[in-house]
Amino acid sequence: MTDSLFFDTDCLSAFLWVGNESLLVKLYPGKIIIPKPVYDELSYPGVNHLKARVDTLLSSGQASLEGILTDSEAYLLYYQLAYKPNSGNKIIGKGEAASIALAKSMGGILASNNLRDIMVYVENFGLRHMTTGDILIQALENGYITESQGNAIWASMLAKRRKLGSASFTDYINSKLK
Repeated sequence: MTDSLFFDTDCLSAFLWVGNESLLVKLYPGKIIIPKPVYDELSYPGVNHLKARVDTLLSSGQASLEGILTDSEAYLLYYQLAYKPNSGNKIIGKGEAASIALAKSMGGILASNNLRDIMVYVENFGLRHMTTGDILIQALENGYITESQGNAIWASMLAKRRKLGSASFTDYINSKLK
């Protein structure tokens, strides 16, 4: 059984931008968690179409919204990451901070592409972590997409300025084999 995935804005929006959030629903039924700060970021003017897609996931019960209570361990970590990092660490985005804090406090999996900002925390907290590429590999392994379809999805994501770390899905697969 797969643990819940706590999506940051970038990873979730990679699928939303290209209309492939159905892959997330197939792979992680009942396990898609959208932290409230991520939802708020997707509510900014100019991305109303992304918020509408998220609202559909939420209203259909295919994803759930998770807030952070101010008197919780998760909130203390969220505040530290987003507002007052430890010496030597930089402030990270509220969506990434919320996803990390919730994944850590609830024992879930962090879904994020922003490796530069999050990897120090993934390592320090021993978090399990997935990227858009890892999710697409799972979709391939489960027979939901072919490699060719994965390359088309990848190209569409790149066209929407998603930073995925490889020029193609095939390149990403090959980098994982090394």
